[in-house]
Order: sequence, then C-alpha cells, then structure tokens
Amino acid sequence: MRRPSLPVERLKVVLHPNPLRVLVRPFTPGIHLDVLGLRGEPSRIRRIAERVVALEEKVAQSALEDVLRLFESRHRQILETFRQRFEQLEPLLELPERPGEAKRLLLGATFTSEYSLEASALFNPSIVPHPDQSGLAEGELRFVLSLRATGEGHISSIVFRSGTLGPDGEIRLDKPTRYVTEGRLSPACPFHKQLFDRKLQELGLKDEFAQRVLDRLPDRFTDDHLASAVDAENPWQDEETERRAEAVLTVAHSNCRLSFEADTPISERVLFPVFPSQRNGIEDARFVLFKEEDGSQRYYATFTAYDGRTILSQLLETSDFVQFDLCTLNGPAVRDKGMALFPRRLNGLYAMLSRQDGETIRLMWSDNPHFWYESAPIVLPKEPWELIQLGNCGSPIETEEGWLVLTHGVGPMRRYCIGAVLLDRRDPSKVLGRLREPLLAPEPDEREGYVPNVLYTCGGIVHGRWLILPYAVSDTATRFARVELKALLGAMQEAPRA
Repeated sequence: MRRPSLPVERLKVVLHPNPLRVLVRPFTPGIHLDVLGLRGEPSRIRRIAERVVALEEKVAQSALEDVLRLFESRHRQILETFRQRFEQLEPLLELPERPGEAKRLLLGATFTSEYSLEASALFNPSIVPHPDQSGLAEGELRFVLSLRATGEGHISSIVFRSGTLGPDGEIRLDKPTRYVTEGRLSPACPFHKQLFDRKLQELGLKDEFAQRVLDRLPDRFTDDHLASAVDAENPWQDEETERRAEAVLTVAHSNCRLSFEADTPISERVLFPVFPSQRNGIEDARFVLFKEEDGSQRYYATFTAYDGRTILSQLLETSDFVQFDLCTLNGPAVRDKGMALFPRRLNGLYAMLSRQDGETIRLMWSDNPHFWYESAPIVLPKEPWELIQLGNCGSPIETEEGWLVLTHGVGPMRRYCIGAVLLDRRDPSKVLGRLREPLLAPEPDEREGYVPNVLYTCGGIVHGRWLILPYAVSDTATRFARVELKALLGAMQEAPRA
C-alpha cells in the first residue's frame, strides 16, 4: 500500500491502561463477576452473613480495622460504601437482630470488592472542548477526553481525562487522580410522557393496559410516578397483564440520570454499566458539543450498550460532565453501532451518521434526537483498505469547506485504518471529496495489542490550524496525532457521490 503524502505528525503523548485505578463494586460470592450486583444465591449470602455475625465483637472490630488498613487509602469514603452495601443487603439477610456498627460495616466489606476498570485497555477516545475555559492563555483550549476503559471480564465503561491544547497544537494532559468514583443513580430521573408513549408503540407494547398507565401520568414523570401508575392496575387480571406491567417498567428503567459531586475531579468520574442491557459494557462514546440555534450548548454522546448478546444504541446528554442523562435511541434506523450526531441542526432537523448495514456510512434525519426512522447510504467502501467495512470515527467537524468526517476502513486481514471524507455543508448527502489513502495506518509499533492491527477514534477536534486526533492503538492504549487542516482538506480528491 502506498504511504500517503499528507504529513501527519504522531505525538509522544500516550495513555496506557492503569490497573491502579480501582472501583468498589458489589460482590456476590459464587458468581465470578456480576458488575450490576443483581445475581446471587440468597441462602449462601445468608450463611456468610451468619458467620460474620457470629464473630466476637473484638474479632469483628479487628477484622474491620484490617480491611481499613488495606483499602481505606485506595478509595474515598469507603466506610460509607460499606454502610450502603449493608443497607442494600439487610432485607435479604434475615438477621434475628441488627448487629452493631463494626459488624454492619464488616458485612458491607464482605460483600464488596475492587474492580480495576482499565486494567486491560484504555482506548477509542473522543475529544471536545471543556465546559470551563477560564484561566487560559491566549490561543489555548481546555478539553475533555472520553475513553473506553476495559477491565476484568472485558467489561467496558466510560472514563475521562482533561488537558489543554496550546496555540501550535501541543497537548498537555492533566494528571489523573488516584481515585475513581461511580455516578449516583437518580431514582427521580424525569421522563417525557410523549417520548415514552412513542417508545411503547415502537416496541409493540402500546395496548389498553399501557394507555391506562399513561393516562395516570403527568407530562413529565418520574420512576416513582410510573411505579404508582402501574401498581394501580394490581391485582393483575392474568399472567399476560403482569408481563405487560414488567415490560412497561423495563422500558423506563433503560433511562436514568447519573450524578457526581461538582468538586469531584473529572478524571475520577466513571460511567459504569447500570442496566441489564449494559451488563457487558458501555462502548465507544462519541461526544459532540451541540449548539442550538438560540446559542445554547449541550453535549451529546452516542454509545453502544452490550449485554453479551445484543447491542443497543443509546444517547447521553450533559451540560457540565457532572450530571448525565442516559436513554435509549429509538426507531428502526438505530439497529447497528457507530451513530454520530452532527454538532448543530441542519434546516431545522437533527442529522446523524450511522452504519445500518455494517458496511457503509449512512445519513439520517429527525425532528427529535431520540427517534430515528430512515437512513440513506452516502459513502460506500471503495479503496482497498476499506473494502470490508466503512464507518464514521466520530461526529462531523464543520469547516468552511464542508463537513469533515473521520472514517474507519477495514481491509484485508481485518486491518483498521483511519481516513476522511468531506461532505457538503448545506447538503451532507453530497460527498465533495475523500482521501484515497489512509490518514493513519498502523505503524509497526502500533500493530500489537488486545486486537492487533487496529487504529480507531471516536472523534477529533480542530484547534487553530490543526486537526488534533486522539486514536486507539490495537484496542489497548491511546495516542495522539496532528495534521494541518488546510493540508488535509487540500488532499481530498473531488469525488462523485458514492
């Protein structure tokens, strides 16, 4: 394969997975790994609890002190974690009386473990401007980098780093803290009744039962409102009605709000799986800073939930990287991976790139970012390095010449390269140009890793005259490259619509 003449500079900045960053998670003995803490044999849990309760008080106190000596420095507020874990399990333990403080905390520690969330890989990055741009020198830009972290059991989560871009495209990464904090799941996440109604229709769950439930709900309702509306139908007429009730609740439980303390450093925040649909991980978040016509801004990220068998496209929204709303993407046009929103509306509509057929880049339009019904192919595999598959590598980047779309192409021996296409600003279904050779192809020192011969990114950023491109190396680590935007656009050859 010919090397591209386009000068791309690989930078020395590298992010390696760090096994020291550990998260405390529920632990159920007898289950190798259950990130959601949903499974377990109640009888065994009770037997273990009985052994803890049977300890002499001084032995229990000594055991707790030993746990704290080993683990307190590795986590913030670990005593509160143990306390919450005990309260979560207490109804299941069926203890004859409530044990003392030391035994309650020891019980919480007994059913808790550490999870090294990025022990295996730290990859598939996307980069967006930080919501706080204060205190910078002229020509600097503070950024947020999202990454897919993978640990034991190949379970993926979303983690963050921050840093600053200098006026000449140089990168300074902020040092991450030692700690990792999971977002608090809000039980009062608001739902839009109209959107919920549309989702029930799409799933074939809209019947007389569902309509009665909807009639009891306000236009903006919470999980508690929904539970009360469903309970109002109890006792169930038959088993089918009970299954309908469970299905309606499950639809709502695929949406949530995760929140962090505002003073928690961004590198400590982790979005970890919270639903059964995410049991095997949250993958490949493509963040974009979305600007509305009234000047307001909000971050969106499309990502993939995976339960070990089925992939589910989801949408994340945040204004500050402190509070995150997660919900499902709906409609027949979101069946595959690789969704990427445009950073603004076009002609009053939301636009998104996708890969419905697993092979081509497609364009979708919608009046609502949560619902997508139709798509049309706009870029097809053409070059030898992309014959197997072509997809986007993040949200389109607006330039004066058009929409710059980074792509990934898969060729012989499942080799992933990064390319680029240019779409018309007014009509992104028109392809104005594309690179004939890869922008980035795996170098000899980038070929080995968890998945060899793969370069991939979930989004770049333009700063000054540079395109800054964080990219994953063989599904293991993350590197950075930069290329002059003018040179990149100039290297695009005119192309007919393809």
